[in-house]
Amino acid sequence: MDLGHCLFTSILPSETAAQVLVCIIVMLTIFSLLVNGCALLGLGRSEDLSWEPRFTLLKNLILSDLLLVLSESPTIIACLLMRRTLPYGPWCLTQYFLDTMCIFCTILTITCMALERYLYVCQAIYYLHILTSKRLCLIVGLTWLLSGAAATVNMILMSLGHKAALVGTSTTGLLCEPDTLEIHLGFPRSVAIFRKVSGFTVTMLCIFSYLFSYFRIYQEAQNVVQPFQQVNRRARNTVLFYCSMLLLQLLPVLLKIVSDALWELEGIATTASILMDSPGWTTAGVLHIILLVLLQVPPCINPLIYGLRNQEVRQALPRLIWWRKEH
Repeated sequence: MDLGHCLFTSILPSETAAQVLVCIIVMLTIFSLLVNGCALLGLGRSEDLSWEPRFTLLKNLILSDLLLVLSESPTIIACLLMRRTLPYGPWCLTQYFLDTMCIFCTILTITCMALERYLYVCQAIYYLHILTSKRLCLIVGLTWLLSGAAATVNMILMSLGHKAALVGTSTTGLLCEPDTLEIHLGFPRSVAIFRKVSGFTVTMLCIFSYLFSYFRIYQEAQNVVQPFQQVNRRARNTVLFYCSMLLLQLLPVLLKIVSDALWELEGIATTASILMDSPGWTTAGVLHIILLVLLQVPPCINPLIYGLRNQEVRQALPRLIWWRKEH
């Protein structure tokens, strides 16, 4: 048996688990592509929705999710079918670059969407004066520019540990996620520090922006009904829904932050007894598999949260797939 297959069995010692994981990834991929594709085409072909800032940001989020799915899912599925880990090489580095850029772009776009809702509700008079078409294009461009810059810096720092002899050798994962690549390149300290600091900063920026925006939105909604001595339950439920969905969206990133903290503070091996329920399973392998599955979740739920939950988008979709009858 070659090294790639041995490393694969160290991550997934059970053949049944590997088959189940293939089914899960395939189903999540198909669902994600269908939902994101339909939402994107529906928004693109609807003249009524294309000009609205929130739907422009939603289209940017969907594009980022589609690119993330197309770079990750085929790689994971191919490794699972071949029963070997991903070899280090051009595709591994390309997939790492695309993943880093898309994840940063997704978090920045979600942050902008929360601030856009704040402007729409709390600064309604100045909304269209602030979010002009030029400024909206600038915001979308900046999300990709900043994300690309972060990914490029990551790659430059990662290249410090690059060796020609490593090309073609098997990594320790089914995806070139940060831990896998850093282990393979001998733990280059500079890229680990930059990745952790930048990722933590952007994630906290997103969370604080979300909390500020929806707390102010809730305050505005409460002010409307306070003279009538009532509680705005709809506003409260809406805020709770979007905040809970934010946690679900950021779950892969939060898991990465926690795993990074374990590596730095205690070492991943110290928690092995917690997660190893059967012989052959390792903590690092379990965390890697959990991360692979969680990375497929946000692209599935993003269009459902921000798109299909809106009545305007649901009305635009039937026109796309020829459901609607002409009256």
